Amino acid sequence: MMNSLVVKDQVERKVTKIGNSLGVTFPKEVLDHLGITHGDEVKFDFKNGSVILRKKKELRLPKGIDEEFLTQMNDMIDEYDETFKSLVDR
Repeated sequence: MMNSLVVKDQVERKVTKIGNSLGVTFPKEVLDHLGITHGDEVKFDFKNGSVILRKKKELRLPKGIDEEFLTQMNDMIDEYDETFKSLVDR
């Protein structure tokens, strides 16, 4: 039995143990509202003490750019993030 309570535009769920982690299940109404189905990726945005859940937008890579290249670029940006930010201040 799932613990859920729907009050107007609000849905509440209880945090449950899933293996060594904690998790929350999402009611069908929430998934339908967000257009999320099994296998979709989601994005969490943190703002002012709240978390905003969104369906992750599908990225269409330009011709000639593969996913491995983007992964390497992201790794480089993460590694040199502070350096890049300090260049902005110059």
